[in-house]
Amino acid sequence: MAGSPARVLIVDDEESQRAGLAAMIGSWGFQAETACDGVEALEKLNQAPVDVLVTDLMMPRMDGFELLRRLAAQGGGPPAVVITAFGSIETAVATIHDLGAFWFLEKPIQPQALRLLLERAASQRRLAQETERLQRQLSYQGVLGELTGRSPAMQQVFSLIRQVAPTKAAVLITGESGTGKELVARAIHALSPRRDGPFVAVNCAAMPETLMESELFGHEKGAFTGAFERRVGCFELAHNGTLLLDEIGDMPVATQAKLLRVLEDSRVRRLGGRNEIVVDVRVIASTNRSLADALRQGALREDLYFRLNVIHIHLPPLRERLEDLPLLAEALLAELNRKHGARVQEVAADVLDLFRAYSWPGNVRELRNVLERAVVLAGEGTIRREHLPWNFPPGASVRQAARIEEPGVVRVPLGATLEDAEKALILRTLQFTGNNKTRAAEILGISLKTLHNKLKEYAAGHGSAPPGGPGTEDAG
Repeated sequence: MAGSPARVLIVDDEESQRAGLAAMIGSWGFQAETACDGVEALEKLNQAPVDVLVTDLMMPRMDGFELLRRLAAQGGGPPAVVITAFGSIETAVATIHDLGAFWFLEKPIQPQALRLLLERAASQRRLAQETERLQRQLSYQGVLGELTGRSPAMQQVFSLIRQVAPTKAAVLITGESGTGKELVARAIHALSPRRDGPFVAVNCAAMPETLMESELFGHEKGAFTGAFERRVGCFELAHNGTLLLDEIGDMPVATQAKLLRVLEDSRVRRLGGRNEIVVDVRVIASTNRSLADALRQGALREDLYFRLNVIHIHLPPLRERLEDLPLLAEALLAELNRKHGARVQEVAADVLDLFRAYSWPGNVRELRNVLERAVVLAGEGTIRREHLPWNFPPGASVRQAARIEEPGVVRVPLGATLEDAEKALILRTLQFTGNNKTRAAEILGISLKTLHNKLKEYAAGHGSAPPGGPGTEDAG
């Protein structure tokens, strides 16, 4: 094994068994330590991490089952190899799958089998540690999950995400619309011990008040008019995972009271139901509203606010982190190229200057929309001014906009008919696409057949075909 030897903690109540295993495992190049039961093992694990846990199941004070349960409740411990003289297939399945053990061996132990398991478990542990290290390194380089930014404000957000993700603490995310609040919630989930569980998002602002409780808590058949079948609520759907309550400030106050009780008891009762259902859900809430205003106006219950606001993460608007624009543009271009099958490589320097001079009220969502249009129009190479919307940046005068868009502008004099304007737009678009009719039809939002018919009309009216001639559907 390369590097420092893997540390193995052996937990067994029989001293001779512990000593024998420690000597044998140590001879294989591992650093072996021992504990007499689960209580001592937890103490040692809290003092220093180990790479592999080897534990008996039947022990006084705290047995192997309870030890593994405690470690799972704390977010998971090292890979565990369970050794016992009281094994069975049922016990093996429960131990490996329910308690998170790496493997199961019965006494008497086959040394080669144990050695192979230890090497595999240590390798898995180091791979997980390397993955975690790379995730930290990526965040320092400006990328964490789907979030991007090297600015001090975003690095602080990344730091909070890394600290809070392994815990069970409730998180409240604030920020303007379009800043990426759901991406923060997803990053927390992805870096948490619940990463293999479901992630469920509920938009409290987009749901009628009459349906809110049913959406959150579920309902039984016949609970109300229109309840033709049982419905499982979002808390049940998110069991063992994460539930994002987006725009929590828009949740009806009456529903907030019921939500608070669920958060305190970890139990839900479907509408029309008699039994309470235990749920294990980490709740993350987000809002773009001013919390001070919401509390003052009574739109948000104070007790619910304090229950949700254990950790507060605020996402800065894009205008306050304009130094992140080049990195954001690079990340968005990669995503949009995959989506549209394009090959755009960069954003021109003068376009980035325009971006830096704009306040971006729609934040990263608005930037993505602007770049998506530009990627579709450019197709490949570099995004230039002619690929931006004609009125970008919004608020520029018509003369400024025309000057920015000059290479791709269509000028139609006053007094021209709609047919003249349509013809000018179609022919100018064909010129822009290098006579690629398929691409021109996509930009114009019409079918290729419609475009062909229009061109036939123009050719018939002027006695000649338009520039490019036939057979140029895939030119350019």
